[in-house]
Amino acid sequence: MSQQPEDDWWNRLYDDSADESAPEPGPEPGPEPGPDSAPDDTLDARFGSAVLATAPPSGGAEPPPGPAAPDTARLRGIPRAEPLRVRAPWEPPLPPPRPRPPLHAVEPPSVTPPVRAVTPPPVSRTASEPPPVTPPPVSRTASEPPPVTPTPVSPAPRAPHPGHIGDGPPTYAAEPTALPAACAGELGQLVADTALDGARYGSGTLRAVSMRGDSARYRGQPRRDSLLTARFGSGTGALVLVAVAGGVRAAEGAQRAAADACHRVGAAVGQSHARLAEDIRADRRGELRSGLQRLAERGFGRLRAAAEPGAPPGEYPAGLRCLLLPADPECRLRIVFGLGPGGLFRLRDGRWQDLEPRRPEPPHAEPPHAEPPHPEPGPAEPPPLPADPFRFRACVARPGDTLLLCSAGLAEPLREEPALAAELAGRWADPDGPPGLAAFLADTQLRVKGYADDRTAAAVWEG
Repeated sequence: MSQQPEDDWWNRLYDDSADESAPEPGPEPGPEPGPDSAPDDTLDARFGSAVLATAPPSGGAEPPPGPAAPDTARLRGIPRAEPLRVRAPWEPPLPPPRPRPPLHAVEPPSVTPPVRAVTPPPVSRTASEPPPVTPPPVSRTASEPPPVTPTPVSPAPRAPHPGHIGDGPPTYAAEPTALPAACAGELGQLVADTALDGARYGSGTLRAVSMRGDSARYRGQPRRDSLLTARFGSGTGALVLVAVAGGVRAAEGAQRAAADACHRVGAAVGQSHARLAEDIRADRRGELRSGLQRLAERGFGRLRAAAEPGAPPGEYPAGLRCLLLPADPECRLRIVFGLGPGGLFRLRDGRWQDLEPRRPEPPHAEPPHAEPPHPEPGPAEPPPLPADPFRFRACVARPGDTLLLCSAGLAEPLREEPALAAELAGRWADPDGPPGLAAFLADTQLRVKGYADDRTAAAVWEG
C-alpha cells in the first residue's frame, strides 16, 4: 500500500498553505435512514463518528481539486484568518499564535448631533476620602527680593480750569457756547475763538493771546479783537512787531476795523523795518516818535473815515497798541506806540506800573436852573470829547521786568480790580522763568465779574 495518499491528507490538514476552500473528506455515505429507523445516540456511536471523521481515507486517488472560491476577506482589505490546526497526540505543542493588528473597519460617515455642554455635578467627598492637600507657604530668605507689586497708573492732570476774582462768579460761562453766524461768500473773514502765539528773540521771551469775551461767546458774536505777530529781517538786524487791536463793542464792523488796523501798521513797518531797527539800536527816539506817529495817524485816519456816520469826534472803531522788539540781544530798548483805548503796564519788583496816563475826562456841564435869569436860545451842548493823543513810549528793559500791552478788555479790570493785578503779579513773578503758552492762556483768562469783553494781550519777559 502506498503512503502518497496519507501524506497528501496530512499536508492538507496541517499545512498553512492548504486551501481553505477545498472540501474535506468525510465518511462514506451509507443508506439513508428510513422512517422506522431511530438515531443511535449512544456513547459508543459518538466515539465512532469522531474516529471516522479523523481517520485517513482507506485508499484511492483523491478527486481533482476544483476551482477555489474567491477570497472575499482579502477583496475587502481584511487579512485572511489562518486555518484551524488540530494537534495530534504525538506532536509537540504548537507555538503561541502571532499577535494580529486590530481590524479598522471603514464605516460610512454619519451626521454627528450637536454636543451639549453638560456641567458635571459637584463631587461629594465621602468620609473616607482624604481632603485635598494645600502646599505650605514658601518662606523667603533675607537675600531673596520680595515680589514686585505693580504701581497703579494715575491719569494725567488736566489743564487748570479758568478761575475768577471777586466775591461771586461772572454771569456767563467760562467756555464757548455758540459759534458766530457764517456767510458762504465771506468765509475768509471768520476768526477763531482764541489765537495764541509766542517766540524768543534777543533777551526777551514773548507770549501773545487774543480770545473772545464771555458775552460774545454766549451770544455767538465774532471776536472783535485782533492780534498780529510778525518778524521782518533776519539775524541780529531782525525786528519783531506785535500789534494788539481791540474793537469797540458799540462800533459797527469793529472786528473788521481791528483787523484792518493790524494789517495796515504791519505793512508799513515791514516796508521800513531796516530803518526802524537801526533807529532803535541807535536810540533815536525823536525820529522814531515822529515817524511812527505819521504812520499811525494815517492808518487811523482811514479807520475814522470808515467809522459809523454821526459818531462823536475822537471815537475810534478800534484801539491799537504796537510793540517793536529788536532781535539784537545787546539792544534793550523797547518801543511801544498806538492810538485809542488800551493799556501798557510794566511789572517790576513784584509791582505793576501803569505807563500810560489816563484819558482825560470831559468836563461835566452844570445842571440847568429851573428859572434861569438869562435864558439862552437852544439847548446847551456838552463840549466835544477830546481825541485820544498818540501814545509813544521808549522803555529800557531790565532783567526780571515784564512788559504788558493789552486791549481795553484786560486793561480796564487790571486798573480797577486790585485783586486781579495782585494775582497776575504773583503768577508772573516766578523766578523759574516765563509761563508756557497754555499757562499764559489760563492766566489771561482769569475772569472778573462785570468784565465780559474780548481780551488781547502781549507780554515780554526780560532775561
